[in-house]
Amino acid sequence: MKKYLLLAFLSFSFLGIAQTTKIKFSYDTAGNQTSRTLCINCPPETGKQVREIEALVEEDLEKMEGQDMISYYPNPVKEELYLKWELTNDNYVISIQVIAMNGQVVKTYQETKNRNTQNILFQSYPSGIYIVVLHYKSGEPKTFKIVKQL
Repeated sequence: MKKYLLLAFLSFSFLGIAQTTKIKFSYDTAGNQTSRTLCINCPPETGKQVREIEALVEEDLEKMEGQDMISYYPNPVKEELYLKWELTNDNYVISIQVIAMNGQVVKTYQETKNRNTQNILFQSYPSGIYIVVLHYKSGEPKTFKIVKQL
């Protein structure tokens, strides 16, 4: 019995110092979400609001120092793929290749040293899966799959 009381006491002690984070959603009568409210470290009885979340902004994103950042959209693509990259350690992209699933190199983009973006036209390619390869100065390639839709 003493063990259970000690365990219950320790459990309540740890719960008292835990961080409380809540997201509250509000809905209209049709069931559509109208607001999201983020509450960090607020006591349950007060429900103190920190801020209203309307959209994700750059300040909300946590930057990961020392890592390459590559973004591409849309995927699946219909007409044009947009690539953007930020590389670390004076690294840069030497070339970009678009490769079909049968291994055929469909398109190669050279002279990308002084750029950090590239648009790739997919409108003339048949639907299917393609591999996009970014070749770095350091010799390491970065690959990702792109789905081409009609």
